Amino acid sequence: MTTATDESPASFPTVPTLSRRHTNLVFTTIVLGMMLAALDQTIVSTALPTIVADLGGGGHMAWVVTAYLLAETVSTVLVGKFGDLFGRKVVFQLSAVVFVLGSIMAGAANSMLLLIVARAIQGIGGGGLMVTAMALIADVIPLRERGRYQGALGAVFGVTTVVGPTLGGVFTDHASWRWCFYVNIPVALAMIVMAARTIPAVRAAVRPVIDYLGIVLVAAGSSALVLGLEWGGTQYAWGSAVIIGLFAAAVLLLTAFVLVELRAKEPMLPMHLFRTPVFAVCSALSFIVGFSMLGALTYLPTYLQFVDGSSATTSGLRTLPMIVGLLGTSMLSGVVISRTGRYRMFPIAGTAVMTLGLYLMSTMGPSTGVWLESLYMFVLGLGIGLAMQVLTIAVQNTVPYHELGSATSGVTFFRTLGSAFGTAIFGTLYSGELDPNLRAALADSPGVPPGAAENPQTLKALPDDLAAPIVRAYADSIDFVFQWVVPVAAVGFLIAWLLKEVPLRDSARAGAADMGEGFSAPDSADAERQLERAVAGVMRHAEGPVGRRLLADSGSPLSPADAWALGQVHWRTRLRGGARLSEIAAAHRMPPEVLEPAFAQTSAKGYTVRDDGRLSLTPSGQAEIDRLSAAWRSWLGERLEDWSAADPADRARLDRALDRLATRLLEEAEARQEHTPV
Repeated sequence: MTTATDESPASFPTVPTLSRRHTNLVFTTIVLGMMLAALDQTIVSTALPTIVADLGGGGHMAWVVTAYLLAETVSTVLVGKFGDLFGRKVVFQLSAVVFVLGSIMAGAANSMLLLIVARAIQGIGGGGLMVTAMALIADVIPLRERGRYQGALGAVFGVTTVVGPTLGGVFTDHASWRWCFYVNIPVALAMIVMAARTIPAVRAAVRPVIDYLGIVLVAAGSSALVLGLEWGGTQYAWGSAVIIGLFAAAVLLLTAFVLVELRAKEPMLPMHLFRTPVFAVCSALSFIVGFSMLGALTYLPTYLQFVDGSSATTSGLRTLPMIVGLLGTSMLSGVVISRTGRYRMFPIAGTAVMTLGLYLMSTMGPSTGVWLESLYMFVLGLGIGLAMQVLTIAVQNTVPYHELGSATSGVTFFRTLGSAFGTAIFGTLYSGELDPNLRAALADSPGVPPGAAENPQTLKALPDDLAAPIVRAYADSIDFVFQWVVPVAAVGFLIAWLLKEVPLRDSARAGAADMGEGFSAPDSADAERQLERAVAGVMRHAEGPVGRRLLADSGSPLSPADAWALGQVHWRTRLRGGARLSEIAAAHRMPPEVLEPAFAQTSAKGYTVRDDGRLSLTPSGQAEIDRLSAAWRSWLGERLEDWSAADPADRARLDRALDRLATRLLEEAEARQEHTPV
């Protein structure tokens, strides 16, 4: 989660210009990678009861999800840097290979331990796929069009994450739980082939500094803490040497991580960001939202299958009210924030509703009707959606430009970490409560073998009088989990009141309406890439044609046709060493005679001259091009004028980046015209 150095003169690598068809093929390839990685965060939740029935190891059930999330968290940081070092195309393909390997191992697993190891391998590949997918968008999509592509990719991440349980249920019921993993293989192989044929090789112009020690320490510390929480009270007593040792190791490793980050040249997570109140509050809220969402999505299908007797498919469908509520309020809050610029109310209302939803779900039991359970899930989804959307936007709106990438990826990091911890703690509470409850229930149901109580299909087939105590044991255990999570959400509600509301920049307001921002898909930690993203959002939501507005703002006497013609001469001269009417016409697939009047007019006005068929700008023509370039720069600067205006050094960094962006926009305008069929 580092930023580019101030001296990076070419953080924007040279990007090949692609045709519309080629761009769409690249985007399809990237979408497949993002879809696979996001889907595997949640696809196993509905399959978990069946997996436990097949493989045993119910006490380790949460690790099937947690192993993936922890590995993904670390992978997104490390692999993003490797993409800068070796090229994102290569890293994207290697991540897909690792993901396929993990999927094969998971599908063929014959023990819970092997499945957990396979899921960790999948997480490494999945994290690489997600972070390089976002970076590839910046590599191959022109800045003018990037906003809608990034918004679409973020929406794919969000929607795929929340529909995973339903797809997992379909595979479990109609094929096998193993197909939750095997289905990845043909898609990933097709994606690797498509990537080889369609994605251009682009490497960052600056060699990144990788905080290896910081990454290792946070990975080891987080894993030790999660293991302690997972094993405590189930595998080992809370006061045992193993659990105390894991917690002590976690404290030492995470303390060492903080000390290393304070001294690192380019830290994974700059500690001084926590001095910014908005970043500190949003990181805490992001952790709590991830904690609640993934924890609930992981254990709700278990409740529905064991208590309500739903099939795996039906249990996935039954979680749709939560998903509908989440998506609905996420999109609605984004639109309201985009139009009003006000955001503080949303995390406050969201955490309050989320707390209410968790409490309501803790009251569910065998006698609770389907519609009432659906209402409770819907309420929880409403709360999560309200709280999610604002967090990334609020942080991007308040940090200095040069820390934009670090802060953005930091909030994402805490959300993913919260998801891992939430799943682990849900699992610890669930296992610790279920074991004694199930023993008591089996004592009340003599003649029922223990294996029947661990399989939802077998349990459903038992007579009601024998099944009732076991069903009650599962209901009480999962209710117990939700009861303990209610205080966590309540703490989030109190923290949300500490969030300060700062007037939204145009860039943040434009991004608020994109659902993908709320889901915080792993993204680049480079400040200038984040600036590109912000500017792309501004351009996407700008009212009216930007080009005509720039002509008017510049005070130039040029007509749109004059500006186009001068631009053709200027950029062909700059990029290709010369400009001829025949070459310009060929690039636009038009007869030279059609374009001749436009260029004759610029010559008549004294903006261009023609010498032996070669067109060049006169001093007055170059002056008009310079005026348009300045107008571009001014247009961008006005929309980001409140970005670190009080810090001269940061403002200078922003000015240099905006100058490069203005140049790139004009270059892309030329390239786009050449690839537009007439």
